[in-house]
Amino acid sequence: MKANIKTALMLILTYLILAVPFKVMSVIPGFTDIRPVTMLGPIYALFYGVPGCTIFAVMNVVMDAVSGELMWTSIPGLIANFVGPFLILIYWKRFAKTAPRLKKLGNILHFSLTLILAAVIEAAIITPWIAILYPNVDWMLFFMTVTINNSLFAIVFGIPLIILMKEELGFKQKGLLRIPDKKNN
Repeated sequence: MKANIKTALMLILTYLILAVPFKVMSVIPGFTDIRPVTMLGPIYALFYGVPGCTIFAVMNVVMDAVSGELMWTSIPGLIANFVGPFLILIYWKRFAKTAPRLKKLGNILHFSLTLILAAVIEAAIITPWIAILYPNVDWMLFFMTVTINNSLFAIVFGIPLIILMKEELGFKQKGLLRIPDKKNN
């Protein structure tokens, strides 16, 4: 139990370290900003499973609350920020049936496509609520910002961090859903 609490606190602290400094870089003030913290979604999913997905989603709402941006769209934001990483986890567990091994360009491209698809799904969950509740917000700009944030940072910074954690530091997937490693991948 102590190890789980320490892990949760470490994930929360890591999220805050990456989220707080960039909260001032708004694209649509009050709705979306530049978010390097989105690179943590796939990392939390692959290495910490469902608890990692949950912490990632809850911390998004916490950041909304502490920055004064808590609104009704924080609920679909919570859902989307859980679903995106969870879909990455499920894909690699149920369909690919392997942990992503990012030593080859083809594997990196495959993983990148997974990240882009998850980002589009996240944006598709939140954007209709923005369009309905806040008709004065440019919903297309919002959709594109969420998609770009969630895919770009995960690909550019998340993939190298996953490679470092997995290949160099020996991190294993510890989540509730175990992902087998295929040596030939």
